[in-house]
Amino acid sequence: MKKFFFNLKKYYKYAVYSAKAELKSEVADSYLNWLWWIIEPLCFMMIYTFVFGTVFGSTEKYFASFVFVGLTAWEFFNRMIVGSVKLIINNRDLVSKVYLPKYILLLSKSFTYLFKMFISVIICFILMVYEQVPFSWTILLCIPIFIVLYIVSFGLGMILMHFGVTLNDLGNLTNIALRMVFYLSGIFYNIQDKLARHQKLVFVLLKANPIAFSMNELRKVMLYGQIPDFLVLGIWLVLGLLLCAYGVHVIHKNENSYAKVI
Repeated sequence: MKKFFFNLKKYYKYAVYSAKAELKSEVADSYLNWLWWIIEPLCFMMIYTFVFGTVFGSTEKYFASFVFVGLTAWEFFNRMIVGSVKLIINNRDLVSKVYLPKYILLLSKSFTYLFKMFISVIICFILMVYEQVPFSWTILLCIPIFIVLYIVSFGLGMILMHFGVTLNDLGNLTNIALRMVFYLSGIFYNIQDKLARHQKLVFVLLKANPIAFSMNELRKVMLYGQIPDFLVLGIWLVLGLLLCAYGVHVIHKNENSYAKVI
């Protein structure tokens, strides 16, 4: 891990510069430019709010904010996982010609995803004001929850990035798994209310699924003024650090062979 932190310090500026360049290139040929980063999450929020709030008649309090908090967490997690699988292969020219610790590629990607998540969080606060959600000091506790979500996502991303070099079907398998996780994570419904008769299943979905757990805890601190489950949050922090340690280990061990495989 000492080498990992040394490389983070050494290549941090490259990761930031690369993230800025990617963000600029995304909107370079668009008439609406950076407004797409606002329009896209808002459109998804309105669609889910209409379908599940109006058509299916959800009675969840502050439903639009409820959905948007879930989407904010999900979009970051989904982008990190999907973007990591083929990351080395998609950067084969860079990998084969220049030495760069491969997790720096993921770090750079994560900065772009963090920027977009930051925009979504700002929109979420505006939406909370519109829905007259009472603000509480507990909203500050969303910071450690986002940090744990980032660590877990980064750890999983490094592992998938490594195995994505040799397993050609990993991308398809990951998409299928994410689709299942999407519907089981309670983005547009309250797991505790909908599955109240199945407490064991509720426990598994909310505690063993990091993204569902993050959504639930973010809603507690941001919308309802409640304290998060620090015990489970701490467990996921430890698990996330272990995932990161394993990801760093396998990348350091195999990074010299990636250029030959791709």
